[in-house]
Amino acid sequence: MPRAVRATDEILKDYQHVVEDFKLIPSGGGRFELLVNGELAYSKKATGRHAEDGEVLKIFEGIIGPDVPKYND
Repeated sequence: MPRAVRATDEILKDYQHVVEDFKLIPSGGGRFELLVNGELAYSKKATGRHAEDGEVLKIFEGIIGPDVPKYND
């Protein structure tokens, strides 16, 4: 499974109840960016590396805060 799809799956599995809009846009050159509320939260171009497994989910959780429960908690 491609990394972007894995990261998407991690977020939507746990936080589908708070995500209002989600876009996965294919592009060339291995570009991968995560925007939350219009703000850049992760960029492969800026870091020069792929996100580690679970890293994008942790960034997302840090942005939405600890008071948001996971789906079905």
